[in-house]
Amino acid sequence: QLQLVESGGGLVHPGGSLTLSCAAAGAALDLAGIGWFRQAPGKEREGVSCLGLRDGVTSYAASVLGRFTISRDDAKHTIYLQMNDLKPDDTAVYYCTPASPPHCLGKGPWGQGTQVTVSS
Repeated sequence: QLQLVESGGGLVHPGGSLTLSCAAAGAALDLAGIGWFRQAPGKEREGVSCLGLRDGVTSYAASVLGRFTISRDDAKHTIYLQMNDLKPDDTAVYYCTPASPPHCLGKGPWGQGTQVTVSS
C-alpha cells in the first residue's frame, strides 16, 4: 500500500522560510519519483517540484525556481521541500505524490496535504 504523508506547513510572513516533509512508507519506497504539488483556493492543482529517486534528477516550476529546493533523506524515507523567500502567491495546500522529472505530472493518490499560508 502506498503511503505518503505531508507535514510542516504553517503561517509565515512574506520573505520567510518553511520546510515541508513527505514521509514515505509501504509501496512508496519503490517509487521512481516523488513530486510536490500545490493547490490554492479557486485554482487548479499545479506541480511545484519533482525528484527522480533513482537518478536524483530534479525539476521545478518556473515560479519557484531559485527559491525552493527538493531533497531526500533515505534513512528517514522522507522527501523535503525547502521553501525560501516565500510570497503570498505561495499560499496553498501542498501535497506529495508519485511523479517524476522532467514533466512532473502527478496523478495521485492525494493525501490530506499540508497548508502553507504566507501573509503579513
